[in-house]
Amino acid sequence: MKARLHVLAAALLLVVSGCSAGSSASVSAGPDTLSVGFTAEPANFDFTRTDGAAIPQALLYNVYEGLVKLDAQGKVVPLLAKSWTVSPDRKTYDFQLQQGVKFSNGAPFTAEDVKFSLMRVKTDWTISIKANMDVIDHVDAVAPDHARVVLSKPSNGWLFSLTSRLGAMFSPTGVADLANKPVGTGPYVVAARKRGDSVVLKANPAYWGRKPAYGTVVLKYIKDPTALNNSLFSNGIDVISAITAPDSIPQFQADDRFQVVQGTTNSEVTLAMNNARPPLNDVRVRQALTYAIDRKALLDTAWAGRGTLIGSMVPPTDPWYEDLSNVHPFDPAKAQALLTEAGATNLSLRLRIPNLPYAVSAAQVVQSQLADVGVRTTIEPLDFPAVWLKQVFTDHDYDLSIIQHVEARDITTFGKPKYYWGYDSKRVQQLLGEADSGTPEQQIADMKQVARQLNADAAADWLFLFPNVIVAKTKVGGFVQNQVSESFDLTGLAPR
Repeated sequence: MKARLHVLAAALLLVVSGCSAGSSASVSAGPDTLSVGFTAEPANFDFTRTDGAAIPQALLYNVYEGLVKLDAQGKVVPLLAKSWTVSPDRKTYDFQLQQGVKFSNGAPFTAEDVKFSLMRVKTDWTISIKANMDVIDHVDAVAPDHARVVLSKPSNGWLFSLTSRLGAMFSPTGVADLANKPVGTGPYVVAARKRGDSVVLKANPAYWGRKPAYGTVVLKYIKDPTALNNSLFSNGIDVISAITAPDSIPQFQADDRFQVVQGTTNSEVTLAMNNARPPLNDVRVRQALTYAIDRKALLDTAWAGRGTLIGSMVPPTDPWYEDLSNVHPFDPAKAQALLTEAGATNLSLRLRIPNLPYAVSAAQVVQSQLADVGVRTTIEPLDFPAVWLKQVFTDHDYDLSIIQHVEARDITTFGKPKYYWGYDSKRVQQLLGEADSGTPEQQIADMKQVARQLNADAAADWLFLFPNVIVAKTKVGGFVQNQVSESFDLTGLAPR
């Protein structure tokens, strides 16, 4: 997310130095200020050690930048690297860097920082997707504006991974307190934070690139969907980053004060099943639960029919997308037969979900439909992100969960047996490896096979693909239709 204001450097340093969990996030509103509403608040600012979408949503491309980024069409484009070349064996990447770039603490950005940042993913990061950087063999600082990255083997996914938080550039002088004091090269700096309420971003006066149109951006965190909508109606915010109460969309469409931007996302709303825990370690039980759920009815009830039925961990914006939504059609009789065959009658499962509107609504439908085939579920809402991430994602203490997976091309997580799915398929692991190292054509063919295998194994149940529905005052422009990256990118937003 990015926005900005021309602020005296000295004054800005005073604001930044006051950034802490208890600092006030109030700002004086004006034409140079934008306020954006979100539902999930970051637990801290350190996405190197804290999983979940909330931190990169706020900071990636706005406070932190990488060598490359995803544009609105999902294409990898230059950012801190103005260009790059790839060797014929597809293992060596030479990046020519932008010059005159500084971190927000004043340190210059050079190839040494590229080396520091990329190697640090392997040594210091702890989040689940860090393994995507394991393919790096070494990084050389050839010159201050020339970084060379050498991979241990060809990787189709590696450059794409650089567009995510994994590619964020850090300074050795700026990593002492990442949880509270982010130091990046982006157009914004974190100026203040009020826990449970908001984060304030101020324009970076020393930013190397095109200055953002807004000098101050307030990220306002409001969990309740009605309260979030009312905040826009009452001028408390200017933008709702993603509508969480779909029934309210027609109300905004009928009001000429607002605009509704609709598109798609990478965000698969998934009924996660703990494949490593009985009885869900039996494929027949997982298939039974999948047959028991009417996903079209669920989408109509939980999200007013907005969204896409997909049947896999692949959105339509990925090149290996296939519509697999009808492989396991709604068939309660078949569900009951599979449960009987597996000796899994009278099941009682814990459905542990984040306390977010989409998950709560979907869970009620899942609970009702599973009850119709004799499966009892207990819905346990958990505070998100902190409690859900700890108990479900990290500790794997769940039977079922419903979660929106927002990371691009996160189908690869099914190749990691220790991931919270608990899914361990040697065939899928082999296909993922071959897809990454093969030709682009092989990648597409292999990834289609991966999606089909996951669907056949009912490794999870993909309830629907979350739509991108932004509502904003008509005075704000620059929104993109599809949400293709982890970032709520503020850099293109501007008054109109």
